Amino acid sequence: MGTTETVANDIDQRLGARIRDLRIARGLTLDGLADAAGVSRAMLSRIERGESSPTAQLLNKVCDGLGTTLSALFAEPTPAASPLSRRGDQQTWRDPATRYLRRSVSPSGTGSPVDIVEIEFPAGARVAFDRQCSNNGDQQVWVLDGSLQMHVGNQQYRLEPGDCLAMRYDQPIVFHNPTRRTVRYAVVTRSGTTVR
Repeated sequence: MGTTETVANDIDQRLGARIRDLRIARGLTLDGLADAAGVSRAMLSRIERGESSPTAQLLNKVCDGLGTTLSALFAEPTPAASPLSRRGDQQTWRDPATRYLRRSVSPSGTGSPVDIVEIEFPAGARVAFDRQCSNNGDQQVWVLDGSLQMHVGNQQYRLEPGDCLAMRYDQPIVFHNPTRRTVRYAVVTRSGTTVR
């Protein structure tokens, strides 16, 4: 097994354990979470056992069923040893469907309601989040390099380097890279309880 495959398996194992822990903490059975998330029980079971690499869209549904956000799912459950997050220590995850790379930039476990995530979004990639966790939070997308097309509810935006778009969680959001090169952007989120 290669190093990349080993890292992917480790991330799948950690994600599965985190989902299981959050499900149990909320008093949900596997069937209960499957119903709340609109995901099959068999798929959830495979994810919890670390036997499946879930896509961003699937993780978003699971987070909605758990009443949490992607950032809270990826956050380490233990307090941070330091308020400093070095790039080499930042957790990354690659979406198996679109191959986009998500890097958790903010130090986890600090208790801050603000979270920063860096995304490298491949040429032609498209991800749609039809349901968003409604926790009174909001997010801002700041394009660092490249061009990004976004649909937020019924509105459409084309973001160029330096552009920043603010939005709430309570509406469908589509990220699309219509170009032939990778776009890099930051997602800055704020919430009163959990962070996306």
